[in-house]
Amino acid sequence: MAVRHSRRSGQSSREAMRALRAKPPAIDPCPPGPTGGRYQPLSNTELQDIYTAAIRILAEIGMDQSPPVLTEKALAAGAQTGKEGRLCFPKSMVEDIIAGACRSFVFYGRDAKYDIEVGAQRVYFGTGGAAVQTLDLDSGDYRPSTLKDLYDFTCLADALKNVAWFTRCCVATDIPDNFDLDINTAYALVKGTTKPVGTSFFVAEHVKPVIELFDTAMGGAGRFRRRPFCKAHISPVISPLRYGEDGVLVALEAMQHRMPINCIIAAQSGATAPAPLAGMLASTLAETLAALIMVNVVEPGYPMIFSNWPFVIDLRTGSFSGSGGEIALLNAASAQLTNWLGLPSGVACSMADAKSVDAQMGLEKALTAAAVGLAGGNLIYESSGMMASLLGASFEAFVIDDEMLSHVYRLLRGIEVNEHTLGFESIKEVVFGEGHFLGGIDTMQSMQKDYFYPSLSDRQDPAGWTDAGKHTMQQQANVRARHLLATHRPSYVGSKADAEIRRRFNILLQ
Repeated sequence: MAVRHSRRSGQSSREAMRALRAKPPAIDPCPPGPTGGRYQPLSNTELQDIYTAAIRILAEIGMDQSPPVLTEKALAAGAQTGKEGRLCFPKSMVEDIIAGACRSFVFYGRDAKYDIEVGAQRVYFGTGGAAVQTLDLDSGDYRPSTLKDLYDFTCLADALKNVAWFTRCCVATDIPDNFDLDINTAYALVKGTTKPVGTSFFVAEHVKPVIELFDTAMGGAGRFRRRPFCKAHISPVISPLRYGEDGVLVALEAMQHRMPINCIIAAQSGATAPAPLAGMLASTLAETLAALIMVNVVEPGYPMIFSNWPFVIDLRTGSFSGSGGEIALLNAASAQLTNWLGLPSGVACSMADAKSVDAQMGLEKALTAAAVGLAGGNLIYESSGMMASLLGASFEAFVIDDEMLSHVYRLLRGIEVNEHTLGFESIKEVVFGEGHFLGGIDTMQSMQKDYFYPSLSDRQDPAGWTDAGKHTMQQQANVRARHLLATHRPSYVGSKADAEIRRRFNILLQ
């Protein structure tokens, strides 16, 4: 009788667990914003050596082609003119800049529930990129990206939990005019999401009209300044070691409107940066510090994301490679270096070289996302949808990446160790009782808060998978993406504001 009772008890426990699993979890087991930093690819000595080399680069080699407006302010702050007119920065000046720089800031959403505290090794994944092609949901072929694609990607990001902010992931190649492109990109962002967003500008003169568009969407002049929900993506340094005037001027104009700055250094190993990994980190750290100096000689403590994105090229062919152990290692080390300096960090991951949604894509994305997340990058870019070495973006990859990032967040959350979770009394009770943990109170509670249950990844046995249609993850993702794009079509711009924006600007999105 005892055996039969045990079987009935086990069966009822499994039924209870299935019923519990069918409900939404009471506690999100994979919340965005966990603390990273457990993976540290560099020792303390190596951190110091790379930093010392970067400081020496800035002091003895310096930066070329500094625009006059920056040169004037930098010289007044302690910079010096070096060989061939290069702008050099003494160690004391650089360290004063670092000491006075912004350590953390709030990256606002238009909806306050999406606000992000950037800094202190809190980890958030979001998007980036400038893909010129989209992997079509119907044909499975790449085609030029359009404004409609950009809006569709924005809507998709708005619906996906793990996309903490949305920076345009593709370029609307169907808009030939640069001003119209900047305006329509900004419009697609505010129409499709209330999460924090990011955009870029061709020239500084485009910044003010975009801010005016944002103000109108928010209900009036000056509204953006109160809650700056969009950051400017800028590459003010052209590797190796020279300023880009257009990027510098865009940054200075964005600062006038209180727009947070994401200063991206995207050097490529063996091409625009040294091929040895340590040398590359020293060089790109120096360049990102040069961007920090640019911002802080204008306004000390201004919100800037220290985005040192060391990129890799395949030295056999010279082509960009967005995946692999080297780029995972480099971006993890970059996050570690920036955290060591105490600055808000930006790094990159999930830039699959794969062209299709396949095993290569999964391997490449998971490797880099886990590495940079564990290293504690604050804002991790390119983490959703990017394919074909950043040349393409995929709707299916977006929804698969969202599930992948839940696993990464779970990894970062770690293991809760205390008297209750160690469970001595529970173990004792089971051993001297029914002999299993199924249906126990601790098991039921842990099922809700400790375990993530994927919806795209298949965990059936082979027979069940066959009976269900033998669907691949790509097929599942295609269905999910289509469903979201059909059912989640937000328009977060009110009709009155929309009419005013369309009166002032050539808005092409219908």
